[in-house]
Amino acid sequence: MTHFNLFVGIDVAKAKFDVALLTPEGKYRSKALPNNPVGYQQFVDWLNQHEAREAHLCMEATGAYGRNLARFLAQQQLLVSVVNPAQIHAFGKTELTRAKTDKADARLIARYCRMHRPAAWVPPADEIVVLQALVQRLDDLLALQTMENNRLESAEGPARKSVEAVLEFIDQQIQMVRLQIEIHIDNHPGLKKQQELLSSIPGIGDNTATTLLAFLSPLDRCHSVKQVVAYAGLNPSIRQSGQWAGKTPIAKAGNALLRKALYLPAVTAKRYNPVISVFCDRLLLNGKRPMQVVVAAMRKLLHLAFGVLKSGKPFDPEFGIA
Repeated sequence: MTHFNLFVGIDVAKAKFDVALLTPEGKYRSKALPNNPVGYQQFVDWLNQHEAREAHLCMEATGAYGRNLARFLAQQQLLVSVVNPAQIHAFGKTELTRAKTDKADARLIARYCRMHRPAAWVPPADEIVVLQALVQRLDDLLALQTMENNRLESAEGPARKSVEAVLEFIDQQIQMVRLQIEIHIDNHPGLKKQQELLSSIPGIGDNTATTLLAFLSPLDRCHSVKQVVAYAGLNPSIRQSGQWAGKTPIAKAGNALLRKALYLPAVTAKRYNPVISVFCDRLLLNGKRPMQVVVAAMRKLLHLAFGVLKSGKPFDPEFGIA
């Protein structure tokens, strides 16, 4: 990677974003800009004014608030890193940071960038952006359906009719979004091929394959299966000190939707996937608790998914068992 002397921290909020340019002398230049396309261009102009076009930019992963800004900066051929907010928070603790303002946070992110030099963010392809939005919308609708079904159990009279009408509308929307996802994948041969590869793994159906495609892409950002597992938040969080060892829960610091999508497929794979079935039986014989085994099966499914996508070859049970 090119050696950078200038670092820019970006703290993104809903209506604005604060930027802090950290110079080699340790001084800051700060500015607040509107979080919209006009503000994005003003930011680039501001970088040019300060001869900071070659700076390393860094921002937190703030979902919808920062996604468009990160995409715009990448399109401008600027080096931008998008990091987990937990990393910035932990870094702030090492500095015993007391101030908590947007301006101070932008400066903190700039210092983090200077010390850790995070990897460049790779924007997903347009078809992945659309797929992510559709998958997220489907998950929201399914959550609404569950809530309304719970309300239906206790609703009476006119209230019950209202809940039933809402449920009918939600069901129509779910069917429509699922159809849109199907059409979208069919219109992109690359996605269709990857979906078929993932669906060749017993336990992973088309719906789970779609979620994996949406949130594992671009696959090149993960250089190992360990990174994929960490991205899903399924890596173990080890707690040990001296002779004491606590429970080892999963980190849950990654993509919650990806983790959620793997639970039921893992339960199914325990019974019907020959590779995972043998693996889970061995864990049970070693005294692992049932829930630990399910989580291990979720990790194993991710291993298999990463393998078929990287190799471009469908699932082979003989190779997996070997």
